[in-house]
Formats: sequence, structure tokens, C-alpha cells
Amino acid sequence: MIILVDPAGAQPPYEQVKEQIDGLIRSGELAQGTRLPTVRQLAGELGLAVNTVARAYKELEADRMIETRGRNGTFVLASRSHTNDAGTAAAATALVRAAKEAGISLAEATEILRRAW
Repeated sequence: MIILVDPAGAQPPYEQVKEQIDGLIRSGELAQGTRLPTVRQLAGELGLAVNTVARAYKELEADRMIETRGRNGTFVLASRSHTNDAGTAAAATALVRAAKEAGISLAEATEILRRAW
């Protein structure tokens, strides 16, 4: 698992960690049942405060992406690929329809989506 944190980035470090782990889970690169590094271990590897990584893990746990099992560690709950998610597909279709009606180009719509993300 490779995670990179840009201390000068627009997002706080905990959000960068959270989003990257979330992305690895959603892509299937981190499969269900995969054990994650401990908070201390990951904080040390990334040169971050323990509380920064702990917050990222806490938010991922609240999103039901990971689960902490006490002394046994923290594990990926499920690979959550959204390629077949009907709600996401419907929202994407609605965005396309609205963008076309407004005369917005694909590049402009993509930028709007990127900013919302």
C-alpha cells in the first residue's frame, strides 16, 4: 500500500490519507479482509502525527470501509467498487443531461465534478 501525503497540499493530511485508502479499497487494490498498518506504523512511515492517521482511520470506519478489531488490528470491510452502483449511475446520467442542456462541455462538467469531489 503506497500512500503519499503532500504537506503543502490544499487538503489536510488526514483527508489525503483517508481518500487514498478509500480509493485503494474502492478499486479493489485493498481487498476485503486486508489488514492495514497500525496507526503508529503508518504515521511513522508517512512522517505524520499519530492523531492525523487515527482521524483518517476513524472517518473510514464511520464510512464502513474499515473495521478495527482491538488488538487484532484494522481490516478492510469490503471492496466497494461503484462501477455497478445504480444510484451513482443515475446521478452521472443526470449530470450529463443537465450539462448538455446548459451547453456545458465535457471538460467543464468534469471540472465541476472534480471541484464537488
